[in-house]
Amino acid sequence: MDLLGADRTLEAPALTVDGLTRAFGGLRAVDDVSFAVPHGAVFGIIGPNGAGKTTTFNLVSGDARADGGEITLFGDRVTGRSAAQRAGAGLARTFQLPQPLGDLTVRENVLVGALLRQPMRPARRATDDLLTRFGLADRADVPAGRLNTADGKRLELARAVATRPRLLLLDEPVAGLTESELDEAIALLRDLADDGVTLVIIEHVLAAVFSLCATVLVLNHGAVVTVGAPDEVRVHPDVVEAYLGTDDD
Repeated sequence: MDLLGADRTLEAPALTVDGLTRAFGGLRAVDDVSFAVPHGAVFGIIGPNGAGKTTTFNLVSGDARADGGEITLFGDRVTGRSAAQRAGAGLARTFQLPQPLGDLTVRENVLVGALLRQPMRPARRATDDLLTRFGLADRADVPAGRLNTADGKRLELARAVATRPRLLLLDEPVAGLTESELDEAIALLRDLADDGVTLVIIEHVLAAVFSLCATVLVLNHGAVVTVGAPDEVRVHPDVVEAYLGTDDD
């Protein structure tokens, strides 16, 4: 059952980033970054701490404003538009640290997302479906602020999916999970991709990235190091150096 309403027919790339730049003082956190994510792809972004990954997400989602460059969602230029407008165009995101509405229950958190595109009655049905799908049905009436790490990440994902996104930005969705929780999370992400949702994933757990993603972009010091298939990226000398350092280091 497709709970997401994802449009499988679009031919334009889900996301195109061209010359994206953002500086903080003299530091270029994102430095002329360009890439394209095909519709329906699972696309990974990796890099050492401070590489500019989350800043790139903030610029794409509209949570921060770029100093330069263009952003296009499904063929529609969204540069300069607000985060709410980009959400209306079908973009959703999660955060490194789950950000639930802590005083609301798990069910109410997901319902808030579902109400973005649906009236109350179908939104309630969709919420119950998602709670079951993401293994949260038995926690539905628990205040969201009391969830453990794994449940918090599932809620963050369920709330984003409740908005029926066409493009979903996932910031470290499996960080901090146990091995069994990691396997469950990867299976959930594969299911989302099978539903036709385009996924862009930032993650430090490289085994998950290389397992899920057909294409991986590597950032370091705000700039693109390389982009390619996982088998190419993992042996690229500049990637090895970025993660492991040189002999002199």
